[in-house]
Amino acid sequence: MQEPTALVTFLIILGSGILTFQGFNKPELFSRLLFDNQAIQARKEYFRLITSGFLHADWMHFIFNMFSLYAFGRHIELIYSPAYLLLIYFTSIVGGNILSLLIYRNKPYRAIGASGGVCGVIYASIFLIPGGSIYILPIPFPIPSWAFAILFLLISFYGMRSTKTNIGHVAHLGGALVGLLVTFLLFPKAVLAQPMLIAGIFTISAVIFATTFIKKFTR
Repeated sequence: MQEPTALVTFLIILGSGILTFQGFNKPELFSRLLFDNQAIQARKEYFRLITSGFLHADWMHFIFNMFSLYAFGRHIELIYSPAYLLLIYFTSIVGGNILSLLIYRNKPYRAIGASGGVCGVIYASIFLIPGGSIYILPIPFPIPSWAFAILFLLISFYGMRSTKTNIGHVAHLGGALVGLLVTFLLFPKAVLAQPMLIAGIFTISAVIFATTFIKKFTR
């Protein structure tokens, strides 16, 4: 039997692809839509908290994010509802960008990427659909979704310590935590059913936060 189409997941990917392509070809549009903490604070351009999630640094960045969204998001859409997927995805994008705004509020900071929303969806999925896994080429065996989620955070942490790109790595962490919070508010029993995983996530997050702020305030 053919799996139903995850239409909302597909539309998010399509919209992200269109705006990413437009951003590559129209620098003025790219600059207008990306996350810019100075523009948000000085000119109240709060739309950037959302529109930056539809831009990407390159096609590999786009493919990785959208593959992750499809792998995890379609299950939330089909098993729970499109509304839950949209709520988790967009609150995670906004939440991740708000964390970036707080951390970098006193210096220029510009960033892009849907990774905050994707992280939120991934973390929601590992609690709402436990026991899931994902294949990533060229690895010949499935990776448990919880392991992929932790790997995603560690990659984000590495990116946060690097200033070579304008990918919003800080938003990864914020998005993951917001996604987990929204999932807890919607389905508390599903989250509390995995206390060891919660402990692991918060331990890693605390280490990342501590390292980030130590680096920030000891410069």
